[in-house]
Amino acid sequence: MATIAANIQQVRERIARACAAAQRPVQSVTLLTVSKTFGADEVREAAAAGERRFGENYVQEAIEKIEVLADLRAQIEWHLIGPLQSNKTRVAAKYFDWVHSVDRLKIAERLSEQRGPEQPPLNLCLQVNVSGEASKSGVAPDDLPALAHAVAALPRVRLRGLMSIPEPSDDPAQQAAPHRQLRQLFHRLQQEGLDLDTLSMGMSADLEAAIAEGSTMVRVGTAIFGRR
Repeated sequence: MATIAANIQQVRERIARACAAAQRPVQSVTLLTVSKTFGADEVREAAAAGERRFGENYVQEAIEKIEVLADLRAQIEWHLIGPLQSNKTRVAAKYFDWVHSVDRLKIAERLSEQRGPEQPPLNLCLQVNVSGEASKSGVAPDDLPALAHAVAALPRVRLRGLMSIPEPSDDPAQQAAPHRQLRQLFHRLQQEGLDLDTLSMGMSADLEAAIAEGSTMVRVGTAIFGRR
């Protein structure tokens, strides 16, 4: 059975090949290791293999791991990639370095108010529902510009970019289309003067298509830790 370190190496090789195919420097894509539902021991193993960024879906589960792994806190960046409810913003603002799943102004305002003044600004991405699925969180593309400008003006948070979770597909063309749409929205916001640098898109099954369309951060869990 492959080790976590061996799986990480395989994922890094996939990223390198995808970057070469897209004629992009490999340094332009960050790997976010998605550790949701896996324990602190697995995170520690991945950290020992050189991983520094971990993505979690559930606030409470993440906090338990963050506290168990307190000795690694200075070297790990914790990213919340799952939906964030209003009643969890205070602890999210305290414990996380990034929140990828902001989809309404109320959540961003609460994170801004609740981020400690002694902490660095909390990095935010806006989740966009590019597939238009009723079951998915995310701001509608038409509502994105107003939300982005409002969030960018808040104190103690820093708007870094956009995130999406498109409908799964095995067809490369269908994988590429929502990533392309998110990239176009990203460039539009940059042209409107927003200082954005992060396109959080692509997972284990579609990271190649995402990198071809400009992803700067791929969120990979299954290919590293195995099936949940």
